[in-house]
Amino acid sequence: MPVWQVLAALGELASQGLLIPHVVASLARVAGGYLLAAALAIPLGITMGWFPGAFRALNPVIQLLRPISPIAWIPLAILWFGVGDLSPVFLIFLSSVFPMVVNTTTGVHTIERHFIRAAQNFGVSGFKLFRLVIFPAALPHIIVGMRISLGVAWLVLVAAEMIALHSGLGFLIMDSRNAGNRYDLVVAGMVLIGMIGLLLDGRVRRLERLNQLRWRYGR
Repeated sequence: MPVWQVLAALGELASQGLLIPHVVASLARVAGGYLLAAALAIPLGITMGWFPGAFRALNPVIQLLRPISPIAWIPLAILWFGVGDLSPVFLIFLSSVFPMVVNTTTGVHTIERHFIRAAQNFGVSGFKLFRLVIFPAALPHIIVGMRISLGVAWLVLVAAEMIALHSGLGFLIMDSRNAGNRYDLVVAGMVLIGMIGLLLDGRVRRLERLNQLRWRYGR
């Protein structure tokens, strides 16, 4: 499809006042599911990484659920939450939570023990040990998990918004396909998803430049 035709489709959406609402709706759903996943996954991953009993109890459940495609949950999402915003948020939550849990757990498991012993020798223990040693040491892995989760969240956006009401880039793609085979709008929606995903990934990558993380990266 010619580039000019895709650009014309984007201009059509903008002139009709549809571009911004669709983008905002998708961002809101992804942000809701992604932030909920982070709020659960990071504490859970730290707990699993630090307490062997928690790891033995929860890891089999995580590994059982992790390979299931979020798309397979669509019928249950509709059954539990109906046709609306909650179902896409739930699917995006599912797609985001497991990479963060796994990477956070790995980050805690790979902490060099002399860091922990040194802190304990100075009387650092309990929550202070988590705040000053364990979380900062695991943070590079946590950031990687956040990047992976964000990419997967955008990957399932189209499928998640198939059950949305009347908004979102995924809905735009499906509606354009079903209403007159407007493939220029389909490709325009795909381009928007790719561009926004690239921008969001760049924002998350900026976290790697924090002084607290530079020791873990070569550059």
